[in-house]
Amino acid sequence: MQAAPAPAFTGRDFAAAAGVVAIWGLNFVAIKFALRDFTPFQLGAARFLLSLLSLALWVRPPRIGLGSLIAYGLLQGAGQFGFLFVALKVGMTAALSPLVMQVQVFVTALLGALLLGERIAATLRVGLVLAAAGLGCFVVAAWTPAQADASTVTIAGLLLTLVAASLWSGSNIVVRRLQLRGVRYDALALVVWSSAVSALAFLLLCVLFDDPSVRWNWTGASLRSWLSVAYIGWGANVVAYFLWTWLLTRHPASRVGPFSLGVPVVGILAGMLVLGEKVDSWQWAGSALVMSALVFVLLSGPKSRV
Repeated sequence: MQAAPAPAFTGRDFAAAAGVVAIWGLNFVAIKFALRDFTPFQLGAARFLLSLLSLALWVRPPRIGLGSLIAYGLLQGAGQFGFLFVALKVGMTAALSPLVMQVQVFVTALLGALLLGERIAATLRVGLVLAAAGLGCFVVAAWTPAQADASTVTIAGLLLTLVAASLWSGSNIVVRRLQLRGVRYDALALVVWSSAVSALAFLLLCVLFDDPSVRWNWTGASLRSWLSVAYIGWGANVVAYFLWTWLLTRHPASRVGPFSLGVPVVGILAGMLVLGEKVDSWQWAGSALVMSALVFVLLSGPKSRV
């Protein structure tokens, strides 16, 4: 199946992409705060229940088919965030996790080429090479820390985050397939009603893996943790994923995906300023390379077949 040429990015598209970058960059700090009082699976259930219950009465279910709704909810919700929350609990920093999650750019582009017949423009390929170099800088910083402390990334945390990134790529392809089939739906409706699938999956994970003594004990969480849940559930899930999905309904996955490379820059600054995480020379070098990659992505012309 050959993808049609992508339309040009408008000012509104760029504004939506910038909003997603800011919201998701700060999201990792909020997750760290919430995980002080919630288990990863409790946090997942609270996040998606909040997204669902706050809007379900006002938003009709999307007409995309039950299979697509379940696939998106399991991949984007329970899959991506289940692994990410566990990673942030067992050994991943708020500063580094946004960067590692950008593996989804490469996996999305690969899946888009293999499954959807999409081609990657030359300028985008240069951007991906620069982004890969940036990833390498952050990996070096993670594997050779100056000293072991609370900011040290563990092997388990790194691997779990990579799995989360790959599942994010899968959800991008689900949305892109809907677009290529000409399915018309409301992006907000997809985000809200897929939360039902994600919430049920997280509740099941609570039953299977959380200690019975804490499984349903959510009342002891601090106000800061509940505010973090609200930010994660409404800001990062409803608002940001609505904008992200809306962009994917207008443009190929391999063109939208690289915009998320800006998230690590916000995440690094937030981790440093809010959580006191240290940023070394390797991480600053990675940030510069990621920003360079974004420039190349933005230079990918509207006539390019991606």
